[in-house]
Order: sequence, then structure tokens, then C-alpha cells
Amino acid sequence: MNAPAIEGHGLQKSYGKKVVLDEVDLTVAAGTVTALLGPNGAGKTTTVHILSTLVRPDGGTAFVNGCDVVQNPDGVRAAIGLTGQFSAVDKLLTGEENLLLMARLRHLGERRSKARVAELLEQFDLVEAARKPLATYSGGMQRRLDLAMTLVATPSVIFLDEPTTGLDPRSRHTMWDIVRELVADGTTVLLTTQRLEEADELADRVAVLDGGHIVAEGTPDELKRLVPGGHIRLRFADVAALDSASRLLDQSARDDAGLALTVPSAGGVGALRAVLDRLDAAHLEVDDLSIHTPDLDDVFFALTGKKGTES
Repeated sequence: MNAPAIEGHGLQKSYGKKVVLDEVDLTVAAGTVTALLGPNGAGKTTTVHILSTLVRPDGGTAFVNGCDVVQNPDGVRAAIGLTGQFSAVDKLLTGEENLLLMARLRHLGERRSKARVAELLEQFDLVEAARKPLATYSGGMQRRLDLAMTLVATPSVIFLDEPTTGLDPRSRHTMWDIVRELVADGTTVLLTTQRLEEADELADRVAVLDGGHIVAEGTPDELKRLVPGGHIRLRFADVAALDSASRLLDQSARDDAGLALTVPSAGGVGALRAVLDRLDAAHLEVDDLSIHTPDLDDVFFALTGKKGTES
């Protein structure tokens, strides 16, 4: 099996008496997206800063592409790209000049720098704006340029710290598409976010961080199964049918105004079929139905005690 792209074991970090990370373990497989999900102050950004060598851990070990973040920080930096929460572009330069500056810092050489910059401008749909001042760029364009600068040296591991904060829905979806393309090409992504939808859309695995601890980890579907609350909502044509169904499905909750029943369900086709078979055997017809399964918002609230929204 291939070695993980990112490994953290027993990571600890405190600032004074404030414990930010307390024995955090994290593993990210190569060529996948892992979302680090948690409320403000949970330790997400600190984790990214440790893994990207910006902050030294107080305890524990971490490796990126096999390089120890403390013993071999240069090896880590050569393999990674980092897009932080806030724009890192120089607003006195054009988009093209920002990318060329980064290429020079990465020592790509003049010919390779020009070729790589042209490639990134095309990939991120910034060709027309390449020589315009950044004052003319929208928030989404600046964020795309931010990510393009991260990719100048073609890193194999990318850290994205809340990359879509402040973006409108169209720009957010554009960023998601770019991330998917990067992963399809074999890039490993560790994403921090407070957006439940973002984690659900992009992540192969999700780690929920709260109070300096990983409180749950798994695929989005695995995490959703940790939380009760799934149900089937059945709507009937009249009160008589509702009465009969209510007696038959004695664990259901009744909504007389909506002529509906809410039936607890673990989800899945089998659970739905079992309910419909019981109704069919009693010659009861359902006018309409909907299925609700817990989403990552439910998981977030249950595990952290906080609303899963931007604050």
C-alpha cells in the first residue's frame, strides 16, 4: 500500500494556558480530499500551520510526503502548497505579475516560469484579466489567483484553509470544480472548512475537530450514520387514510394539518420498502412521500454542540 501523504500522531499545541490541540491524530491518503471540520477556535488552522511548518508543535510527530515537519521542514515545503484564509496576493501587481513573482521565488527559471504562468492563467480562467490591476478583480477572481499561486511549483500536497470564505455561490462552485480537477490528477488536499456543504461535496473523509480533539472521523456517509433522526414522511389524501396508517405505524408522529406521518427510519431502500409493504398489505395508498437522512449539519451539531454555519 502507498504511504499516507499526511500523518499526524499525538499533535499538541498550547498558547499559554490555552490548549489548542490535545493529542490529535490525523491521516490523509495520497490523492484524496480530507476535510477538517469544526467551529471557530477548534484548532483547524493550527493543525494546518503545524503540517505546513509555519508553527512548531509542542508534542507529537507529523510527516508530509514522508518528511518530518520538524526535522525536515525544507522537504515538506518543497512538496506542499498552502492557501490561507486570507488573500495573499499583492494588490499593487497584476495577476500575471503575482504569478511570475511566485515562480521566481520557487526558482523555476525564466522560460519555465513564463510557461507555467500562462498555463495557470488559462486553467483558472484569468487570461483576460492577467494584465489588469488587482483592484479590478472580484473576490472570486482573487481567490482563484490565490490558489493559482499555490500551484506554481506543482505541489503534490495542498492545504486549503477555508478557501471559499466570503465567496458568492457561483465562485464557490468554481473553486470546488478546480479542487476536484486537482484531485483527479493525483493531488492530495487537506481542506479546513465550517461549510458542511463543502465537506459533503468534496471530501473522501471528514475529521470533526472540536476543543482540540478529533471527536469523529470517517466518510461523510459513515458520519451521518452516527446521528439519529432519519425518517420517512408520508402524506395521505384524506383523514381516514391518515387514521388507518397512524394505527398501523404506531411509532409514527402525526401531523393532522398536513395529513402526514413521520416514521423513524435508519434510511436505505430496505427500510422504505418495509414501510410501503405494510401500507400496501393494508390497502393504504400514499399520496406523497419524502425521505430525510441526517446530514453533516446534524453531525456537526450533535458532535460539537454548535451550529454548523459560518460565524
